[in-house]
Amino acid sequence: MPLHSIRPLPGGAHLGLWHLTETPLALWPQLSAPDAYRPLLPARADVPRQAQWLAGRVLVQRMLAAVAPDSVGLLLHNDATGRPFLASGPDLGPAVSLSHSGEWVAALLAPAGAAVGVDVEVVRDKALRIARKFLTPEELTANELIINSQPTLAIELFSLLWSAKETLYKLAGQRGIIFRQNLLLDLPAPPTPPATWPSAGELSARLELAGRSSRHRICYFQPAGGYVLTYCYSLPSLT
Repeated sequence: MPLHSIRPLPGGAHLGLWHLTETPLALWPQLSAPDAYRPLLPARADVPRQAQWLAGRVLVQRMLAAVAPDSVGLLLHNDATGRPFLASGPDLGPAVSLSHSGEWVAALLAPAGAAVGVDVEVVRDKALRIARKFLTPEELTANELIINSQPTLAIELFSLLWSAKETLYKLAGQRGIIFRQNLLLDLPAPPTPPATWPSAGELSARLELAGRSSRHRICYFQPAGGYVLTYCYSLPSLT
């Protein structure tokens, strides 16, 4: 089945993965409320984009059925910033973040009120080519040796760094964010470049917004060869 996995995370969050093999025609019948979703489908989406969009909604529907059955009837909408949310009328459901790239679709669900972010990326050289647009000089310097000595490894690393900042951007959920100023990664320079980048781990990150700083841990792993996935969530305070 294209539903690859639903992974429980600490604090009641869940990470879902969908391995996309279907066409839009095959995905529409898998939605419990297709007529409600038809007007929400982006008008300019081509066939691959439609399949990714639909698979994301089917994935969230499957996750709700498995881990939050009281929220199964909620529809997935997007707010003015493009951020997804679950609601039916005034009723809000769990916090949700979605991402898709190539054949993989990812969804992160967490308790209502949480800040969430997930991103999946095909590993390619684009992130390395545009690194100066989204990384600070300090972040670039920390990996200068890898850039100069191991270009293949650099492509993997910078795809990860781009994905990490995309996840942090989604977590912030605000407009006007500048990646090089507001989304910061704490990257100590390795003494010698490793032969391969670890297939899973964590990155330390900071959000610098409106004069306030908050620290976050971004988890990452490879859902398949040639892909990287990052996610992060901040649970609502109980006080």
